[in-house]
Amino acid sequence: MNWQKSQKVCQELHRRDQSVQSATGLNTFFLVYVRRPLELIIEPMNLVKPVTKYPNPAPIVHVKGSHREMGRQIGEQFRNLIQHSIDNAKAIVASDYENLQLDWEGAQIQARKYMPFAQERYPQYVDELVGMAEGANVNYSELTVVNGLEGVTSDSLHLTKCTSLAVNQLYTADGHVLAAHNEDWLPDDEPDIYVVHAKPDDEPEFIAMTYGGLLPNVGFNSEGLAQCCDSVYPSDSRIGIPRVIVSRAVLGARTIGQAIRHTLVPLRAAGYNHLIAHESGEMYNVEVSARHFDLLYGEEGCLAHTNNYLSQRMESIEAEPDELVHTRVRYFRAMHLLKENHKHTFKTLEAILQDHVNYPDSICNHSIFDEIPVDREKTIVSLVMDLTARKMVLAWGSPCTNSYHNYDMDL
Repeated sequence: MNWQKSQKVCQELHRRDQSVQSATGLNTFFLVYVRRPLELIIEPMNLVKPVTKYPNPAPIVHVKGSHREMGRQIGEQFRNLIQHSIDNAKAIVASDYENLQLDWEGAQIQARKYMPFAQERYPQYVDELVGMAEGANVNYSELTVVNGLEGVTSDSLHLTKCTSLAVNQLYTADGHVLAAHNEDWLPDDEPDIYVVHAKPDDEPEFIAMTYGGLLPNVGFNSEGLAQCCDSVYPSDSRIGIPRVIVSRAVLGARTIGQAIRHTLVPLRAAGYNHLIAHESGEMYNVEVSARHFDLLYGEEGCLAHTNNYLSQRMESIEAEPDELVHTRVRYFRAMHLLKENHKHTFKTLEAILQDHVNYPDSICNHSIFDEIPVDREKTIVSLVMDLTARKMVLAWGSPCTNSYHNYDMDL
């Protein structure tokens, strides 16, 4: 390529980058190559893709009664979303067959191995799944795959972009306790987002977000307890109680100690980081694997977590830590933004959740351009919870594009 041609390419790249930046506020990159006979091709490397705008709040379902009755009510209300999440799980398993050596029938067989452990320790949440399957008129075995997908796929879904935050009275403008979360997951599940406002017969009332056929686990309850979950990647995973069911149990806790005990239930399959915050200002990162755990206390008044272990004890069992660079960048970025402001509000935490430093692997995640379906992910929902006021704001889809809407405990 001669000098004049190179200059022309640079001018064209600059023009296109300015156009994208003007429209989105983001930079992009372009792939440049030459065909024979000489023909210059300039293509965007998909670093800026259109995001779906959701003008309306995410739908909410109000349920009450026994766990089976609540599951059935969710299934009846969101039958199409639950079926869609099963279809998505089927597609994911099929797309990664070469790696998993597992078809959909095999995935159901594998998922069924986990359920006796859940039935023994948490039969009430198995009842919720049974009720959901009944209400949505879907196959229960297929629904167990959705709720055990990380274990069934042996964590080949190496999704590393969730971000969780919390600040107590020392770091808020009004003395309230706030917790926040970006849920980064497969883009195909984004249309299936909804909110559950539940009043169980035997547990605290709670509000939580979920999608498709997953049991709800990221939210807060009437005891002033909140939970945010971040996937982590230990090397000691096993067949046991699925992570989603373990984390669902935390929403049923009445005290901080009880919440932490639920995360450490014996015979768990693996673990999340559970960011647990309480209206009193007590905040913990509970880093969990199948056989190990550590507690990290929020003594400075602010707390963050992404998808790598922070505890030295847990780092020693982290699988492929060199694959978790972006999550470390997000953690330090989140802590930087939390600590530079001692007067946090809903709006300041929303701004952190919208941050694009290290784009596309940023806190507001846009990693949707990988050719391999299991490697695609984005922020599909973003939320901030006020544990003092018992309210939540939630943005459905990318928070940089979509508005936050209110959800209150007294709805």
